[in-house]
Amino acid sequence: MYKKILVALDRSPEAALIFDFALSLAQAKTSELLLLHFIDWQMQDASPWIGVATLYDVDVSGKHHDWSRRHLQKEIEHSQSWLESLAIKANQHDIPCNYECRVANCNLGIGDRAKEWGADLIVIGRRGHKNISEILLGSVSNYVIHHAPCSVLVIQGNKTAETDELANALEV
Repeated sequence: MYKKILVALDRSPEAALIFDFALSLAQAKTSELLLLHFIDWQMQDASPWIGVATLYDVDVSGKHHDWSRRHLQKEIEHSQSWLESLAIKANQHDIPCNYECRVANCNLGIGDRAKEWGADLIVIGRRGHKNISEILLGSVSNYVIHHAPCSVLVIQGNKTAETDELANALEV
C-alpha cells in the first residue's frame, strides 16, 4: 500500500488515464495524492525562429517579454484549474489530494518534489516514443526512473483493453 503517491501529469490525452490509474492505487482515508504538472521554463521564451537572425532575437522594446509573461500566467491558471478538477474527483473518493503547477524543468523537478514531499511512489506516463524520436524528444519517464528517490510506476501511453476497462470502472 502506498501512502504518498506523486502523480506527474502533462496535458497529453493520456493524462486522464494516468490520473485514474493512480487513483485506483490510492486507498480512501489512508493514501494521499499530489498532482504535479510542469510548464517547462525552457520553452516559455522560445520561438521556432530563434537563431535565424530575426527581430525576435533583438526585441529591444520588451513587448515580447510582456507577452510571454501574460501567456505564461494564462497557462498557469489554465493548468491549475485542470489540476483542481482532478483533485476534486480524488476528494470525492475520500482520497486527500493536493496539486501544484510549477514553471521548471520537469526532469529535475519531479524527483526533487518527490523527495521533498516524501513520496512512496511516482506515477508517470510514457508516450511510447522509440529509437530516434526518443533520442530527439527525450524521455521524462526514463530520466525519472533513473533519478527518483522512490519507486516509479510508468503507465504506457498506448491504450489497451485492460487500461480502457480500468478507466471505465473508475468513471463515477
